[in-house]
Amino acid sequence: MEVTTGGVKEEIFIPPYEGRSAELSAGDELVIIDVEGKQVGDFVCFNKHDIEEFVSPVHMRASLSSIRLNPGDGLYSNKRRPLMELIKDTVGKHDFFFPACDYYRYKVDFSDDNHPNCHDNLKNALKTYDVNPLIIPDPINWFMNNVLDDVGDYTIQEPLSKPGDYVRLRAKEDVIIACSTCSQDMEAVNGWRVTPLKMQILGGVQ
Repeated sequence: MEVTTGGVKEEIFIPPYEGRSAELSAGDELVIIDVEGKQVGDFVCFNKHDIEEFVSPVHMRASLSSIRLNPGDGLYSNKRRPLMELIKDTVGKHDFFFPACDYYRYKVDFSDDNHPNCHDNLKNALKTYDVNPLIIPDPINWFMNNVLDDVGDYTIQEPLSKPGDYVRLRAKEDVIIACSTCSQDMEAVNGWRVTPLKMQILGGVQ
């Protein structure tokens, strides 16, 4: 991926089964890169100055009247304001319908009470910036391929993202974000394996 505007302020590697967080100022851009392809990234975003305001998928669906994201769309908060904006997308298929996988997902559905999960990854990553919400918001699941049929039933298929594919976002407010490499290795969510993601923060972008 070639950076064409602004400079790279920070580059953050997210290993498999882990999460990382970052702080962005208004005007900064965030690039989330699928390093090896077919890897979902669970993403949350908070207003730095008011942690009770966060990107909310249910409010996004209402504000956008859609379950799709297109360049130019805002990432709307629970106060119905766009905290970030999607400005470039090389994949075009993502999900903001499903919650993050958690302890109970693996214990109840897979009889595994010791599996890494995105809920805990995001919670731990946010502690870096002393963000400790009582409830982790539902995420935007970058690169997740949730396919709905005509009657509203769904199947989760392998992501369409290839190595180096990315989304690029612009912060409209000062925000704290976190992203986790989705830990699901028992279904097609990540193409049956968990691989890394990379984040770049681009500064000086107006």
